[in-house]
Amino acid sequence: MERRRRHRAYFWLMGTCIVLILLAWNVVRLWSTTAAIVMSVVAALIPPVAAFVGNQGALDGSAPAAGDEQER
Repeated sequence: MERRRRHRAYFWLMGTCIVLILLAWNVVRLWSTTAAIVMSVVAALIPPVAAFVGNQGALDGSAPAAGDEQER
């Protein structure tokens, strides 16, 4: 259930990012270029946060280790 919640949060964040970019440069820029730029900056900060949220807790005790951490 935890994985599903993380994926849902990731997709909501990335969807918000896309909506902000589309609104900023197709609607808001007609009234205020400054507001469109601010919206774009906020949208640019969302993907790293989304990646962190999406991967948080991914390697708990139930997940197998990857790479050099694997048991031999």
